[in-house]
Amino acid sequence: MKRSVTVVTGGSRGIGAATCLRLAADGHDVVVGYVRDAAAAEAVVDGVRAAGARGVAVRVDTAVEADVERLFESAERTLGPVTGLVNNAGVTGPLGRLADTDTADLRRVVDVNLLGTLLCSRRAAQLMASRDGGAIVNVSSAAATLGSPGEYVHYAAAKAAVDALTMGLAKELGPDGVRVNAVAPGIVDTEIHAAMGDPDRARRAAGAIPLRRPGQAEEIAAAIAWLMSPDASYTTGTVLRVSGGR
Repeated sequence: MKRSVTVVTGGSRGIGAATCLRLAADGHDVVVGYVRDAAAAEAVVDGVRAAGARGVAVRVDTAVEADVERLFESAERTLGPVTGLVNNAGVTGPLGRLADTDTADLRRVVDVNLLGTLLCSRRAAQLMASRDGGAIVNVSSAAATLGSPGEYVHYAAAKAAVDALTMGLAKELGPDGVRVNAVAPGIVDTEIHAAMGDPDRARRAAGAIPLRRPGQAEEIAAAIAWLMSPDASYTTGTVLRVSGGR
């Protein structure tokens, strides 16, 4: 039986790491894309292998076209034809009002969250459409519809564009047997909050969430894994909100 080979960007931590481990448990061989922490990425690869799957870590800045090309080349050379992509790599930049945000931060947020997703999706489409199909899952955000005023409206705008990409690309690739969906997490308890300068943000936000708690990375990974699975074979162009009701 042919193995699924899935590329996960931003796979060394948080939602990405949980997704790599969940997909490995579900029978996927996994390419762990990472931008900085090689040790963390290799630890995830160890977990993938412990689950009985093959894994490899590849350093990639998804906003750089040459890096994206190398990511997919490495995946196919090491594990075989790519059948899946999870566009998880993302950055928010520091929290704050748009009026106070540096242009460099604006560019980086758009480059990683939107351009990187476009570049990876384009390469995956080129490969999958010429074969027996495949599946792409984009990691969007509930911020795309909430707007996130006073925090990161630029990030919210980029994620709203990812939602539009999901719908449009699903229609474009449907005839080729390639499904394209997205998961839109709400506030999830990962280290991303510390990276944006507010490590206690997830805990403080719990009162505004109907389920009264932040999500866990494994809960988002479960939604991604379902969208990647044969159980979602008639699901495409969907943005699945996993946000505790927010």
